[in-house]
Amino acid sequence: MRIIFCGTPHFAVPSLRQLLAEPDFEVLAVMTQPDRPRGRGQRLAISPVKEVALAAGAPVFQPAKLRTDEVHRFFVEHAPDAVVIIAYGRMVPADLLPLPPLGWINVHASLLPHYRGAAPIQWAVLNGETRTGITTMQIDAGLDTGPVLEQLEFPIGPDETTAELTDRLAEAGPSLLITSLRRLQSGDICPVPQNHADATFARPLKKQDGEISWDLSAGQIYNRIRGLQPWPGAYSHFRGRTCHIWGRPATTIPSADAGFVPLRFSPNDVAAPGSIVQGGSDYFVACGEKTRLCLEYLQMEGRKRLSASDFANGARYKPGEHFE
Repeated sequence: MRIIFCGTPHFAVPSLRQLLAEPDFEVLAVMTQPDRPRGRGQRLAISPVKEVALAAGAPVFQPAKLRTDEVHRFFVEHAPDAVVIIAYGRMVPADLLPLPPLGWINVHASLLPHYRGAAPIQWAVLNGETRTGITTMQIDAGLDTGPVLEQLEFPIGPDETTAELTDRLAEAGPSLLITSLRRLQSGDICPVPQNHADATFARPLKKQDGEISWDLSAGQIYNRIRGLQPWPGAYSHFRGRTCHIWGRPATTIPSADAGFVPLRFSPNDVAAPGSIVQGGSDYFVACGEKTRLCLEYLQMEGRKRLSASDFANGARYKPGEHFE
């Protein structure tokens, strides 16, 4: 099978590597996003997919836009049997969709029609889902609305972060992709239309999504801490400055005779969300539904990450202080 591969981030890399290794697939070219400036020095950096393609000697195509004659001519001249597209980063114009006989095949990190969109892994963790999966599908002109080829379901660990789940799903994608392509070529698979009435959406994350609302329960905040790693991270404001926060729901709260030291309220009081309290050597933040988050690490803007106790020693909490 003659393939053009389209992708950009690390999530697409395992699938590209597998296609390059399979003797019955020929990767004609790799299309990825243009090199972009990154880091403090704003030096041009290549995408993870481009790095793998160059190492394998595969031709690389990096158009700035897809709605051009050049891009249309590229696909016509290469005449692929199928185009594999994984986290490429742009919608495919309708005029390109019918060019490959087997279609454009996508590996999507959710159990479609759930979590259509750019951030399915992040929102599954943010929403406290316990299961997710990967789906192979033929894309159409909509946003992840095309017919499904195959799916694999996976549990989400109670402490698993977006970064960890992304790596796990990325490694599971290649085998499902290869199977789907072979079955599609042999006519042994029938694409199944999605039930659009069951669709949910996973919009791209914004930096402000990381700001913690302390009115949420500690469990909900913990899901945000897990789901927003590595970007934008979960943060609040302390003494007028941004402070990134890592922690987990407190299962027990020390009693007064076990060394509970109130900074604002006693153990039997209903604490205002965002209030900071100390219990023994631990520090907690009051959350909604009378729950508390046990702080593990904190990082003020422009500073290094510290354990909760080291941060407290440096900050010297005062009675009544809270996260804003």
